[in-house]
Amino acid sequence: MSGRGSSSRITDEEINELVTKLQSLLPESRRRNIGRQLHGGRFLLVSHVGAQASASKLLKETCSYIKSLHRDVDDLSDRLSALMATMDANSPQADIIRSLLRS
Repeated sequence: MSGRGSSSRITDEEINELVTKLQSLLPESRRRNIGRQLHGGRFLLVSHVGAQASASKLLKETCSYIKSLHRDVDDLSDRLSALMATMDANSPQADIIRSLLRS
């Protein structure tokens, strides 16, 4: 975010900037769930209270998305561990997995 100088208050412009950045990081399906109104690629935030509520909703959705990514990584890690445990260490599949893990 841009510098705020000596002021400790967050401006509507700074909230808009954060919301826009977070919005761009979420997949399209999650963005639709938020129900934001866009105009020319920019958020329409009418008041500071509305901006804070919008930013709060987007932040919650972003956190939810990050948690789901963590669950996916944990699941894939468990599946890979189970696969490796049943695989011959000298097999071509084991070589492929080792090379993927090194990269």
